[in-house]
Amino acid sequence: MGFSQILFSWTAIIPVIVLLYYFFRKKYIDQTVSSTLFWSEIMQETRVSPYLKQLQKNALLFLQLLALLLLVLALMNPYVKKSTIVGAQTIFIVDTSATMLAGKEQSTFDAHKKEMLSLVGQLNGRPVTLITTGNTPKAVLQQVTNTKDIEKAIQELEVTYETAQMNKALDVAQAFVGDVPTSIYVFTDALDKKHLPMEKDTVKWIVKGSAKDLKNVAITRFAATTDGQTTMALVQLQNDTDLEQRTTLLLQNAENNKVVSEDITLPPNEAVTKTFKDLPLEDTLTATIAVVDDYTVDNSQTVLLQTTTSKIVVDQSLHQLIQKGFQTINSSVKIIPSLQIADNQEATVVTNQTALLKKMDKPIVLFGRDDAEKIEAKGEVNTTSDALFAFSELKDIYVSTVYPGFDNYKTIASVGDHPFIQRSPKGDLVILADIADTDWPLHPSFPLFLWSAEQQLSESIGSLGIFTPNEQRAVALKQGDWSVYSQDDQFLSSITNGLLTAPMKPGIYTARSEDEEKRLIVQLQAQERVIRKGTSYTLGELKENGKEEIAKASLVPWLILIILLVLVTEWEVQRRRGFTN
Repeated sequence: MGFSQILFSWTAIIPVIVLLYYFFRKKYIDQTVSSTLFWSEIMQETRVSPYLKQLQKNALLFLQLLALLLLVLALMNPYVKKSTIVGAQTIFIVDTSATMLAGKEQSTFDAHKKEMLSLVGQLNGRPVTLITTGNTPKAVLQQVTNTKDIEKAIQELEVTYETAQMNKALDVAQAFVGDVPTSIYVFTDALDKKHLPMEKDTVKWIVKGSAKDLKNVAITRFAATTDGQTTMALVQLQNDTDLEQRTTLLLQNAENNKVVSEDITLPPNEAVTKTFKDLPLEDTLTATIAVVDDYTVDNSQTVLLQTTTSKIVVDQSLHQLIQKGFQTINSSVKIIPSLQIADNQEATVVTNQTALLKKMDKPIVLFGRDDAEKIEAKGEVNTTSDALFAFSELKDIYVSTVYPGFDNYKTIASVGDHPFIQRSPKGDLVILADIADTDWPLHPSFPLFLWSAEQQLSESIGSLGIFTPNEQRAVALKQGDWSVYSQDDQFLSSITNGLLTAPMKPGIYTARSEDEEKRLIVQLQAQERVIRKGTSYTLGELKENGKEEIAKASLVPWLILIILLVLVTEWEVQRRRGFTN
């Protein structure tokens, strides 16, 4: 604590004057009274509580002295020191992914917005840059100093449901730092310290995470397929709590009629997979779990089921696990000798013949290459934000060798520094490894990946496929004016030049023209169906002109309130004694 007006300390002489006046004031003359009737009673009371009697006798003096001392302190303007924002500028990085909706009384996202608004009062004119996460990070504010504009931008923030991809947002923030001492606040749920760029000593990182005791039970995977007569569905549930959870899994069709209802017990911190066969033929299925947890977005998921118009043929030379995998997904899959593969121009081809990438009219699936040598691969498998991995998470698989990648293809999965899965400009899917060189078939992600590839490359009746939130993708549509509508028939966006931007929230949507309509589905990515334990910490210190500043919280308002209470008490004491005494 300190005093900003120490000059007023001379007013301390006022209580001293009052005290001296008390000592030299006129005193009453002692007078003998010829009665001792109450002497014994008075002496007994005095001996029992001598200090209380002394306090009662001099109550007015003590109250007056206290009021004067508090007034002297108020004149000296005492304050309490507290740390505030440091550096010459401030950057807010805000995670807008779906997992930010997790929380107890309020979501992590709302709690972070309140904290940002409280920090605005400590800026003291510093410029603020506000960056939101996503596939394409956005600088909502750039070097803004107007407090009202900053508060308005913070209040208008909303969850976009996209995977955070924090590394991209951190790179954008680094571009605004330069050599200026900067405080960077990262508002997220969890962020590993090793992901923070610590090359510059002009940056102080303050990471604000979510609560650490959030509980979640999720539908991590939901897939369904049909052969035109019956439906097969696969549902995977994940219990991320330390207690056994009981829930009811419900599958419903487009009319919300019950297709399947089953009570399931989930062991602590384990996943349970359920498969349902010979279900009624439906074009839409929604899976829902009835459970009380801290994250409700992942408690339901919807899929579209369509009978494909394109057949699938698999090269006979490929590994039997690939052949059996596709046949399990679609019983109409045919195994064709390698020399006859090129004759199936109307089919979706699965092969390792690199030459067919240019010969086939339709996109193909290339497993391995027959025109290149393998190279050793080291490191973990990492994937990008691609709808192909909406159901299949590849991070736990092992890959020993890979083939060289194609220069002009987009890499959507990699092993260390080497491409693992690529997509060509035409839409071909290229897996740059032989199945025998991986343990991928031992993981549940393998059949789910084959299913996703089959769904993306086969033309479906009335469906545009699966999208991630806000994903932009070129779609094959007839010429005309196409627009995207919600299930409530609300207009959302237009499709321009065949480029469709998926809606933000998960669900089923419709792309509609004057005489035709096609449905599409928006689903959360696998990363957004698992909440992590929150982390909050501070890294780095600022030097020189980036020294920590101190905010001074004045105590004068509290002192004035206490003085008023003392004066009221003094008035009450005087009233009880009588104003004429």
